[in-house]
Parts: sequence; C-alpha cells; structure tokens
Amino acid sequence: MNSSTRTTTTSNKGDSSPLYRIPPYYYIHVLDQNTNVTRLEVGPKTFIKQENETVMVGPEKMITVPPRHYCVVESPVVRNEAGVVQFDENGQAKLVHADLDIRLAYPDQAPFPLYPGEILRQPVTPLKIVPANSALRLKAILDFDDEIIKEQRRAGDEWLFEGPATYIPRKEVSAEEQIRATLIGPNQAIRLGAKKDLIDRTGQQRVTGEEWLVKKTGAYLPLAYETVLTVENAYVLTDKKALHLRALKSFTDDFGKKRMNGEEWLVTCNDTETHTLNVYEQLVAAVDVITLNSRQYCVVLDPVADGKPQLGKKKLIVGEKSFFLQPGEKLENGIQDVFILGEDEGVILSCIETFRDEQASTNRNPGDRWMIRGPTEYIPPTQVAVVTRRKAIPLDENEGIYVRDIKTGRVRAVIGQTYMLTHDEELWQKVLPEQVEDLLTRDPLAERNVPTRNQAPNRSQQEAATTTQVTSAKSSAPVRDKSKLVTYRVPHNAAVQIYDYKSKKARIIFGPELVMLGPDEQFTLLSLSGSKPKKPNQIRTLCLLLGPDFFTDVIVIETADHARLSLQLSYSKFMNYNFYLKFFILLL
Repeated sequence: MNSSTRTTTTSNKGDSSPLYRIPPYYYIHVLDQNTNVTRLEVGPKTFIKQENETVMVGPEKMITVPPRHYCVVESPVVRNEAGVVQFDENGQAKLVHADLDIRLAYPDQAPFPLYPGEILRQPVTPLKIVPANSALRLKAILDFDDEIIKEQRRAGDEWLFEGPATYIPRKEVSAEEQIRATLIGPNQAIRLGAKKDLIDRTGQQRVTGEEWLVKKTGAYLPLAYETVLTVENAYVLTDKKALHLRALKSFTDDFGKKRMNGEEWLVTCNDTETHTLNVYEQLVAAVDVITLNSRQYCVVLDPVADGKPQLGKKKLIVGEKSFFLQPGEKLENGIQDVFILGEDEGVILSCIETFRDEQASTNRNPGDRWMIRGPTEYIPPTQVAVVTRRKAIPLDENEGIYVRDIKTGRVRAVIGQTYMLTHDEELWQKVLPEQVEDLLTRDPLAERNVPTRNQAPNRSQQEAATTTQVTSAKSSAPVRDKSKLVTYRVPHNAAVQIYDYKSKKARIIFGPELVMLGPDEQFTLLSLSGSKPKKPNQIRTLCLLLGPDFFTDVIVIETADHARLSLQLSYSKFMNYNFYLKFFILLL
C-alpha cells in the first residue's frame, strides 16, 4: 500500500493532474490563491484541485510518536480546552508564533499532521533515560512555575534532574549536560567548590568560591552549582609517621579545635588513623619519629607546651623513648650518646644557667667549671655545657707532661705517674729553638759533624758526613709532641748544661744520664771549632764530649819570603774537669 501511495504522490507532483489520492495517515497543504489561505487536507481521500488552488505540501506522512519518544513543533496551532484547533475568520489555523510545543506519546494518541505554519523543529527523538548515580544539569531559558517542586524558576537558574528516571523535556528548559557521580573510596574525599551561593546536600549554606570536603564513602553527585575540584587521598598515620600542618585561614579542624591563620600543629596516630587535609590545611612536611635507646638523650629547643612554643627554653629527653618534634621545635646537636666514663675518664662541665646540682648537692652559677670522674654514667642537664672529655695520660718513669693551671698560669711537669688533667688544668706546649729541635733528633756521636739547618757545610765536613746525612734523611724523626716532657740522653763521657731562666741557675749533667727539662729550663747550645785546620763555630751541639784523648790539627807556617810550611800535628790530651767547670761558668 505504501509503495502505491508513493507512486500516486509522485505522479501527482510530476504532471498537471488535479487529482490527488491521499492515503490514510497522510496529509496535504492546499493554498487558495484567491484568499491566500492555506488549509489542511487529511487522508484517506481523493482530493480534486481547483484552478485557484495549489498543493503546497504533500502528500506527507503524519507524524507518529512512539512510546518513550517526543518531538518538538515550532509555532504550534492554538487549541481550546477540548483540544480543538482554532481558526480565524479567514479559515486559517491560528498559530502561536515562535513558540514551541513538545508532543509526547499518549495511550490513545493517533498520528497527527502538521498544520500550515507549523515547523517540525526536532524530529521524533527517544526520551533521555537518566541512569542511577547520574543527573541532567538543566537550565531555565524562560521564567516558569515548576509544579513538581512547587517553585518558580527564573531564566538562568540551573538544577539537577537526578536518575534513575526518564526526563520529560519542557520548552522552558534546556538540558546542558549529563553529570555522573564521583565515587569516593575508603580513605578518600572529594574537594568541592561553590560557583554561587547555595545550600549543599548536608543543609549548610555555602557562599560563592567556598571550598569544602565530602568524605562519605560512596557515590556523590555534585549539585548544579557545585564543581568537583580534586579527589583527595587520605594520609595513613602510624606510630612512626606524623603530619606537620599549617592553617591557611582561621577555622575549626576535624577534631573540633579552633585553628588560627598561620598556626602550625602536628597530627599523629593518637588523633586519627587516617587524615584527609582540610581545604584550609596545608601539608608542610611528613615528620618521622625520633627514637632514643637507653644510652641516648637529646635536648629540644623551644619546646611546645599547651600548644604554644616556649621560646628560649630547653627540654631534656632521655631514652628509652619515641616522640615527634612539634612544629617550631628542633634538636640541639641532634641525638647524643650518654657519657659512659671509665675509671680513667672524666668530663669537664661548665654551668650556663643557675641551677641546683642534686648529684653534688650544691648550687651552680654561670661560669662554674667542674669535673665528673668515672666510673659512672652522666647525662648533662640543660643548664650545663660539656667542655671536653678527659682521659688519663699514662706515663712511664722517664715520661712526663707539662701542665698549666688556667687560674694561676703556673706550669709544672708531671713525671712518672698516670695523670688526668683537672677542670682547672690544660696541657702546656714547650717551645724550643729550631736548632735545639734539630739537635734533639740527632745522635750526639754519630751525627756530630752534620751541619744544622742554619749552618752551611764546608767541603771537608760534607765529604766526611755524606754517609751520615743519607742515614739521617732516611730515618726522619716524627714531629715532637710539645706538651710532652723534653728528654735528652747524654752519652757516656759527655756533659750537658741546663739553664733555668726562672731561678737563674745552671746545672751540668754528666753522661750517661737522661736529662728532663723543666718548664723554665733550656739547653745551652754549644758552638765549637772543628775541621782541619781548626775553624771556629763549626760544630753546634748540646753536649760537650770529654773524649777521646787524641787531637789532630794542621798548622801552616809562612816565612818572610812567603815560603809556606804545612804541619799536621797529632797529640794526646787529658781532661781537666775543673777547667771545664770554669769554662761553662765563663759561658754563662
């Protein structure tokens, strides 16, 4: 039937036949050229066109709206309360120009034609089905009264049509977009922002630009004026990790505490197992726990008490203990070990703040110094500074050190006993002349003719001492510890003079002997003649050899006629000790 109808329609349009066969559910628009009025002719019928008539449209099939579909007609005809189309005095169907009519499917609705002037703005379209956890964001384009919620909508208002449901369109409303719910998992939250003043799903008033969190697990469908900014993951707190937070503005946190703008605080596992940052909270850092064992301690600067830092104060924490540093706190010198002192150890302390020393049952004032001796364990309080740690210095019978009293300045030598410096003592360094330092490292017999650092050797000395210099260079002596007692071994058949500048007395030591210099004593540096022939100041030494008893020299005799005679004179000698005593006295 449809194929025959199409054939009939085509034949009517293609020739000038006035006969139009209109099938059922088809229609045509006929223009009366006398009255310029277009009327509707509906099939089934056979229409005979008059000479003053023109078929403008058709035959066209009527519009059928199936269930759960709709279409939009622009400039619809005017109908009365009974649904009858109204015509004007010329027989033209009345139209509501520029208006829209959304036509849905009804149980006993038949296909309908388009009256002259009506335009099918939107063809038959399925209704939008909004699934669960979704919504349509609607926007009013005209003012109207919403009968469903009994509210008046203004042009520009936006709201949601939430599913699961089927959306029935209205001419006053446009569907902007479909919104899907955001899933909030465990330990998650979504950060929302308000695009204008609104009342959120919890009934709280929100202002434009305000941000807040939704932490309830499940699907959350943002309102029309809400926007999802980010999905925030919660921080898991343990006994080894805490969060250092800062307030971006004054607000009340999740634990009901009032926080001021710029305030910093710590959130630990004692407060909550997981924490999601509030919109007004800023994460400064993740803080690791500080653990002290039974042999450790630390000093906390500016400790926090009652939520406020105590500026300038200190707090001593002794292990075993685990704790977190509060914002503003810091460790002085980090984690320190307890002073475990043996029998030969001690620690020098200095008071920096007045306090009561319970260990010694005395009051300490700033500047006081004292010493704690072992064996013991010691943890210095916050009012005490550790100056140094002392250990006893073991000394043999022939060893010693120079000790100076820092109060009186007196220097003394401690010899032959294990000694620990007290809190009023320190090691004193004895400085010797450079030539004396050099001679102390030499063998007074084997290296007697080797020139010192400040003495240029002549040819005979250099040839005689070549082997000795090589040996001395290979066995370079270590640098002398100037705080240790200066000792010198006087060889057999030799003498050394020691001068005490404090008492202004000299003493002579004959070898073999070990010389120990006191704090105010110095060696007498001897300058002797040597080489062949004898020249003055050729030998620099600390000791005067008393042997051997032979002597060799070269004597050159020149006559008046310039004849020269060179004689080598060798002879034995003997030592007059009284003469040497007078010699040393004259040297003084």
